[in-house]
Amino acid sequence: MAGEARISTRVDAGVVVLPQPAPRRRVDLRRITPSGRVTAITLIVVALAAGVYLLARESSLFAVDRIDVRGAPASVAGQVRAALAPFNGSSLVTLDGAGVERRLAALPVVAEARYDRDFPHTLRVFVIPERAVAVLRRGADSWLVSARARVISSLPKGERTDLPRIWLQRTVSVSPGGTLSGDPARAVTAAAPLWHSLLRRRVETVRAATDELTLVLRSGLELHLGEATNLPLKLAVGARIAASATHATGYIDLTVPDRPVSKLNPKPADLG
Repeated sequence: MAGEARISTRVDAGVVVLPQPAPRRRVDLRRITPSGRVTAITLIVVALAAGVYLLARESSLFAVDRIDVRGAPASVAGQVRAALAPFNGSSLVTLDGAGVERRLAALPVVAEARYDRDFPHTLRVFVIPERAVAVLRRGADSWLVSARARVISSLPKGERTDLPRIWLQRTVSVSPGGTLSGDPARAVTAAAPLWHSLLRRRVETVRAATDELTLVLRSGLELHLGEATNLPLKLAVGARIAASATHATGYIDLTVPDRPVSKLNPKPADLG
């Protein structure tokens, strides 16, 4: 049309160049495969290692000739060495570790133990002994018992007067290495914290019944603890009250330790 400007549109033809895949590189297996010399050296090293192992296993090169016990008194250390004596002459390389642990666990005097191989000839054993917290009494027989209610050993009558007594019924079976249950075990629960209490040397007897623990002091005064809860607090309160009633009998009820109830009777000798 006249008077109208013509618009000329030009489309340039474009060429799209697609990237070409890189040429595949061939893997030179000779560069990643060990040479015959390296293979031979490896086989020789493996053979030597196997030979050394067999030599150490079958010969006396690393045979046990010393059992070193640490962390235990002489009496306990002697029992540990006796229990592990069958391993003397065994190779440390092929030592039956499970057998060592079984023999240690079976010792009533041992609470925890671990072992280590100290080449060339020493089997080293680290021991935590059981700690006696009370004396079990059944008739004329006596035993030491640990905080875990485990019977440690028999005891001659009249020894360890520093520990409280727990009296057992004749029907209760007791043997070193065994563990108590029922009321005797609950009595041990009350005796165990006495080790750290001011009452430690003042308690003569520990009694246990359903929901009731009782400490009988050497003076005759009884501490009623109720259930085996908050024992450190109950013992602390009981020790403080008992310290001011050293010449009295009766009882102190510590079932609720922040509200103790006491019924104290002065001994006849103190009345005059």
